[in-house]
Amino acid sequence: MATSPVQRVLELFDGQRLTPAQRRIARCLVDHAGRAGYLSSGDLAALAGVSQPSVTRFATALGFDGYPALRDRLRVTFDGYQHASSTVDAGSGDAPTNQYQRALSAEIANLQRLSEALRDPAPLAEAGRLLIESRPLPVFGMRAAAALASSFAYFAAKVHPDVRLLREQGSLLADRLEQAHAAGAVAMLAFVLPRYPREAVDALRDARAAGLRVVTVTDSPVSPAAAESDLVLPAAVGSRLVFDLHAAPSAMVTMLLQAMCDAAPTETQARLEAFERSAATRQVFLP
Repeated sequence: MATSPVQRVLELFDGQRLTPAQRRIARCLVDHAGRAGYLSSGDLAALAGVSQPSVTRFATALGFDGYPALRDRLRVTFDGYQHASSTVDAGSGDAPTNQYQRALSAEIANLQRLSEALRDPAPLAEAGRLLIESRPLPVFGMRAAAALASSFAYFAAKVHPDVRLLREQGSLLADRLEQAHAAGAVAMLAFVLPRYPREAVDALRDARAAGLRVVTVTDSPVSPAAAESDLVLPAAVGSRLVFDLHAAPSAMVTMLLQAMCDAAPTETQARLEAFERSAATRQVFLP
């Protein structure tokens, strides 16, 4: 099956070391995929909050003669997609009518994008292998991402012998990362979501300095966290309401747990069965 238009535009950024301004432009093109091929350089600069010369430099950094050449490529990429989408919409009488439905429709699209990305399960499988083999396994997330890190750590502890949820920041966090590496850790799992706390990106840098490979769940392959990560698992965030929706990152939590179990099925199954026996003996759950 042909790759989706969004995947095609993401392929333009593969292997590129983008500056922060260029990452904003790249994310803007992904977020406005449906009309990216019809934006002037001034329009794109305004949407991304950068200067117009930055848009030109971005296009040349990707190997195009200038922004018009990049826009022509985007137009070819998305025209067929827009036609297909309009055909589907014309045959549907269930268009969203209020802000809540529109937000949920956008979130469904984020989950569909995640599903398309997982047509190639190799990155997720590699992440699962790294995480299950890291003893201990440090898990990090702060601010908006703290709940996802906590959720992952809770469930991962049922199949992994030493999960360490990191709550410190600054030099104390660097201490914990060095201690984890000294104890045998080879990888850290991080969740970094908008609005990208500076301390979170610093933590990824500290983890790599400590000798850990960093697996990061973030909202975009061109987020600020991507440049400081060894393996990036993108899961888009919904931004149609006052606060972000995290359906796709939440789904990624469960996908990662499954990938860990798949990487060591005998061991993880034994741990799950041991937990169930213990829970039954202690009557942890109601019948």
